[in-house]
Amino acid sequence: MAIARFFRGRLLLGSVEVKDGEFLVDLADSLGIDIPRNCTSGNCGTCLVRLISGNVPYPDPLPPGLDEFLIEDGGILACCMSPEGACDIDTIPPL
Repeated sequence: MAIARFFRGRLLLGSVEVKDGEFLVDLADSLGIDIPRNCTSGNCGTCLVRLISGNVPYPDPLPPGLDEFLIEDGGILACCMSPEGACDIDTIPPL
């Protein structure tokens, strides 16, 4: 069983079982963790969070809400990206 853990900095906010294809924002919602969102399609970047560990594949082509600099800092878009297995997510974006 793979687990997604959500943090705010070093504070653990909660953990939930990862279900195939479920977006990170939905996993967070199931824990009562609010990740801001707007477009829900990766265009605006409002849902930007940081991948601490694990595998969350990037779509190809990259959505407009992401760029190479954000990716270098672990940036992922919670509204349109799904983890493959266990992962740790920091809700503080890499800005």
